[in-house]
Formats: sequence, structure tokens, C-alpha cells
Amino acid sequence: MYFRQAFCKLCKGLGNSAPFRIKTCNSLPNAGKLIVSGENDFGGHTWTKHRLEVFRWALLSGQAAIILGTWSSPSLAEDVSTESSSKNVTSTADFSGFSKIEDGSVISNEHTSKWRIFTDNGRDYFMKGNIEQAEKFFVSALQEAKKGFGERDAHVASACNNLAELYKVQKDFDKAEPLYREAVNILQEYFGINDIRVGAALHNLGQFYHAQRELEQARVCYERALKIKRRVLGEAHSEYAHTMYFLGSVLFLEGKEKEAEDLIAESIEILEAGGQGETVLCVRRMQYLAQMYSKSKRFAEAEILLKKTLHIVEASKGWKSLDTVVVAERLALTLEAAGRLREAEKLLERCLDARENLVPDEHIQSAADMLYIARVKMLISNQELKSDISQAIAELDKAKKLLHDSIRVAQKLFDRFQKQIGNREPVGVLRKIGKDAQSAAVILLQSLNALGSLEIMKQELLGSREHIAAEAAFRQCISIFREFGSENAISDAHQVKAECLSCLRNLCNLISNGLTSGTGDEKEIKDEIQQIEGELSKAGNA
Repeated sequence: MYFRQAFCKLCKGLGNSAPFRIKTCNSLPNAGKLIVSGENDFGGHTWTKHRLEVFRWALLSGQAAIILGTWSSPSLAEDVSTESSSKNVTSTADFSGFSKIEDGSVISNEHTSKWRIFTDNGRDYFMKGNIEQAEKFFVSALQEAKKGFGERDAHVASACNNLAELYKVQKDFDKAEPLYREAVNILQEYFGINDIRVGAALHNLGQFYHAQRELEQARVCYERALKIKRRVLGEAHSEYAHTMYFLGSVLFLEGKEKEAEDLIAESIEILEAGGQGETVLCVRRMQYLAQMYSKSKRFAEAEILLKKTLHIVEASKGWKSLDTVVVAERLALTLEAAGRLREAEKLLERCLDARENLVPDEHIQSAADMLYIARVKMLISNQELKSDISQAIAELDKAKKLLHDSIRVAQKLFDRFQKQIGNREPVGVLRKIGKDAQSAAVILLQSLNALGSLEIMKQELLGSREHIAAEAAFRQCISIFREFGSENAISDAHQVKAECLSCLRNLCNLISNGLTSGTGDEKEIKDEIQQIEGELSKAGNA
């Protein structure tokens, strides 16, 4: 009975889970459940839509250096996750957010010409995934800007920002921060502290801190940027709403949920009033706010927002779009959290059917959907206990088949990704493969953990104390985690550790209650539980 209660407690949090996906569209802030979507906006908010961070490149017109991307390319962080710009990237060859330099400045000399060429070359190399060459050109562009325009010219601020963005992509934050700060300082000297370009640079700096969870510094930058944008652009401007949204995201992470919800709701209202209510950007923000409502257990409000969002996306793209599927998954998880399991089950099954026509066979997203449906069926089984035990067992059998399929697909894909990591590929490609491998690992461990819980439930229904199958599932989950190795980036991921910890606890409970084939490794398991708990606690306080 203990394990059935434990399972029910575990399932209560599922409604806050952001649907798993491999960055096909921006995700929402991750609530710490299930898979981190890339998205999750600062939410799942992983960097851009497809995990290749979008630069905010410099668009120079006349004497004014404007940092592009603060205006059109919002950047969000959940692992770090980003709400990519209104221009989403689907491949390294499709960077519509990048602009070539068009400078009508009076200053023109050998160095300014080189600055222009180096900047364009740096952008082009980055688009091809050649980060090393891109860095060389951006470093050179900065040097030439200083020589050609002068040390404190606005063009130098733009070059600083470009190089800082590249270092941020490389996660070389120590190099990025002083460049961001230098860009702000130069623009303040050049244009004055209340200039809109200063507000744009402050927003960029805020996103830099936001991505690293340096929340207080991020909040200060966003607040300053918001004041400038309100003064210069007015409260009805979409850029004012943009910074307001990011400020709300920071407040959410700081635990100030009511303030965060109010700001983000207001930012959505501004977009809607400006005729942007059905844009991709606004739709994502509505989803983010819906997830916040779900976290606060305001499921009715979350449902209203998600149904509105689904209507918009379905009307424009139909069910032959992954964007529609992703929104429908979120709505299904909200319905599940509200206890409307049959509605959730039906919608998730439709999502799985749609995915099978949109993605290759044995895709990790399909494995995730099978896991979601299996969990809902386990909850339905728990409800059926009171009236029809045979039906409860039938639901568990259906869930078991789904979990076996999910495990098979996730294991196959994980093995494939691990082999690809050893290949000689550009840095950007290897980073994406690593993220995909991590996603497959989480789905694999979650499916094994759910399978172990299912086997316990079924044996309890049958009145048996034999939990051989449950023990095997938990041990397989733990064994896979151990095979990653302590130095492996996958084993160091928070969700991977959390899932292994759950399996360890479940196995330890079986051993403590004398329900396993042996007890010889109980101390080892307890020591490992303590170790992972400490690591997760340390990471949470970092």
C-alpha cells in the first residue's frame, strides 16, 4: 500500500511538467518536472528554438549603433533556455535574425572597412557552426572598430556586444561579462544614460545574468531598461512589453509569483492591444503564463489560456504542425493535473498520432508522449481500484506496453547519440547531439522508474509480495546512470540525477520492506542516495 501512495504523490506534480520536446519551438519555464524542453521561454525556457543561440547582431545605420536582437530577438534561459526572437532558427543555415552591416557613417577608413568585413565574416562562420573562426573574426572586428572609430565610439559598443554574445554561446561567461558592461558604458557616454540604445544594451546584459541565474543583477538591468523604454517608447510599445516580460520571468524565478504573473499578463495585454495577440511571440508568452498558473494550481486559468493558444495555433497551422502538438500536450498535462484524466488521455493520444505523421519513426518526442500516456493510464488505474479491479489491471497492462515501447525507443536513440558524440563534428553540432542524448537519457530513466512503480501497483492489486520485475526496472535505471560515469555531462544533469535518485529511493524502500531478492547492497544504495541528494542540494543553492 505504501508504494501505491508514493506513486500517487509522485503523480500529483505531473501537471506542472512542461511537455518534452527537442526544441522544435520555444518552451516555457521548466517547473522542475519531466524533461527540460528547451524551451522551457525562460522557461524551458534551453537558448533558441533549436538550441543554437541566436546572436543579437549589430545593425549600424548612420551614426547610430543599434544592437539588433534586443529589439527583435528576445533571448530566454531555462537551462539556459531562451525565447528566441520572432525569427526562429531551424538550422545553422537559416539565421534570418542576422543582418549585414549597412553603415552610412561619415567615418570611413582602412580600419572601418576591415571592421565591416570581419563582422560579416564572423556572422557567416557562426551560421556555419564554425565557432572558432567566428571568434577570430569578432575579436579582429573589435580591434578594427577601436582603431577606425575610436575607443569610445558606439560602433565599438556594437562590436563588444557581438563578441560577448559569442562568448555567451560558448559559456565563457568570464569573457562575456566585461564586454557586455563595456558596451553599456560606451553607449551611456556616447548617447546619454536615457537613450533607447542604452536600454537595449541593458536588456542584453540582463539576459546574460538571467541565463546564469544571477537573478538580482538581471532584475536591476531589466528594471533600468524598462524605465528607459517607458520614457522613450511609451507603455503601449511592444519593446516595453518585451522587457516587462523578462522582468516578470526573473521575479518568477525569485519566487515572487504574483508580481511575475501580473507583469507577464500585462505584457500580453500590450501585445494584444497592438494587434499582436496571435503572433508567435504572444502565443509563447501565453503558454508561459499558463504554466505559471498551473504551478500555482490555478488550473482553470491555465486551461483558458491554453485553449485560447491552441485555437490560435490550430487555426493557423492545423494538426500537421508540431507547434499545435506541443500546445495540445501542455493543455493535456493541465487537464491531467486538474484530475480530468480521460480528457487528458484522449488529447495525448491525438498528439501521439499526430507526431507519428510529423517526425521520423522512433523519435524521442514520440517516446515522451508514450511515457505521458502511460502515466495517465496509471492514474486512471488508481481511480478504477474503488470500482473495478479488473479494469484497473487492464489500464496497467496498456500502460506497461507503452512504457516498454518508450524504453525501447529511448534506449536506441540514446545509444545512437552517444556514438555520434565521438565523431568529429563542429562545436554547435556536438552541443545539439549532447542535448539530444541528455533528453533521451531522461526519458529512458523516467520510463524505467515508471515501469517499476507500475509493477509494484500491479502486484499489490494481485495481492502478491513478489516484486522481482519492479526491482529489475529500478536496478536497470540505476545501472544506466552509473554507466554514464561521474565525469559525464549527462550524469551531471539535474533531471538525470533527480530521476536516478527517485529510482534509488524506490529500490531502497523495496529492500527495507523485505520485498527484493537480496539486501546486501542496501548500505551502498543509501550512501548513493545521500551523495546525490547532496549534489542536487548544492546545485540548487549555487
